Amino acid sequence: MRRLAQGLAVLALIAAIGLAAAWATSPDPRGNPASFEDAALDPQLAPLAEAVTLALYRGDDGQPATLLVTGFDASGVTGIPLAALGAATTGDPLRDLARLPRLPDAAAALPASPRIRLTYEALLPSAPSGTIHIGTGTNFPEHAAEASSGAVFQFPKFGTATPARTRIAARPGILLDYEVELCMRFDRDIASLADFDAATKGVFLCGDFTNRNALVALADPDNLDSGTGFSDAKSGPGQFPSGPFLVVPRDWKRFVADARMTTEVNGERRQDARGGEMVMDFRALVAKALGDMQRPRFLYRGGFYPLAPQGRITRDMTLMSGTSEGVIFTPPTRADMIEGLLAYGRAGGPLSGAGLIDMVKREFLANELESGHFLQPGDRVRHGSNRLGDMLVEVTVP
Repeated sequence: MRRLAQGLAVLALIAAIGLAAAWATSPDPRGNPASFEDAALDPQLAPLAEAVTLALYRGDDGQPATLLVTGFDASGVTGIPLAALGAATTGDPLRDLARLPRLPDAAAALPASPRIRLTYEALLPSAPSGTIHIGTGTNFPEHAAEASSGAVFQFPKFGTATPARTRIAARPGILLDYEVELCMRFDRDIASLADFDAATKGVFLCGDFTNRNALVALADPDNLDSGTGFSDAKSGPGQFPSGPFLVVPRDWKRFVADARMTTEVNGERRQDARGGEMVMDFRALVAKALGDMQRPRFLYRGGFYPLAPQGRITRDMTLMSGTSEGVIFTPPTRADMIEGLLAYGRAGGPLSGAGLIDMVKREFLANELESGHFLQPGDRVRHGSNRLGDMLVEVTVP
């Protein structure tokens, strides 16, 4: 018996040493790696022969008006009010544009006046005014690998868009993450692919800020398409910034494929991708969305909702592309697993009333919060692009 006890003690010591070594050698990632293009981002205005660039602002009467952008720099934009070119002011920039004959293929052919100058702070969101939009997950291969996802999925995103110069509050205890995306809006409701093909399409830069606590608590990592977690994690004040420009391409597919989008946090590069990397392009995303409109299967604030309330993509909704690699969130590490297991044992194991997975989640969230590598008050997130302008989001205290 004495030898048996000694043997068990030795085995326990070996196990403890092995567990300690596994914990001590566990990786501690502070975000996902990303690849970056060699050439620096060179923001330009799309030539008129390629696309029409619009911006939204409030006219002298206080109503939304549309600007044909003819130039921009770091402090603001210059352009011609569409009303001065003969367009009606409908409050919808795509419909305003539709009231005009075809614009010239060269900016030099535009009238010299009237021109107005607007700061970025004076611009309205390029996104439509609706409160429900269609988010997309794991639509870029590298990000799908980060999330261990085998398929593209969609979910309703609740909330109104904010403009290109905006703020978001970092609430205490919340892991706040960034995502840069391409977004598309339409001049009509989309109930079929024929509607999509016929629609005037506006493309803009957008962001999708995420409460990672909600995803950890609610999402099913083995079935991200389950409809739980993503709406709660990605809906709320400030979580949907939109860029300064609404661009209407003459060839949307080619334009989107070449569109470059980037993220910097306090000047450090985090994301860099082009729309051509999307697994499903916007037409395919529309087809996927229209096939999932019937059942209210998406959890949000304790209730279940359909992907779109009217069974179609209405013109006040945005269709989002999903993001590329380089977000902050990484899955629990070996150390998180070990600490969760030890906490579970200290609490009494199966007799504790708590589940092992829930304990691992609790330890993981605590470790991530303590590390401070998610977005913090004072951080500046800049989402850039080659043809869609940029967004600057200041992270603040609540």
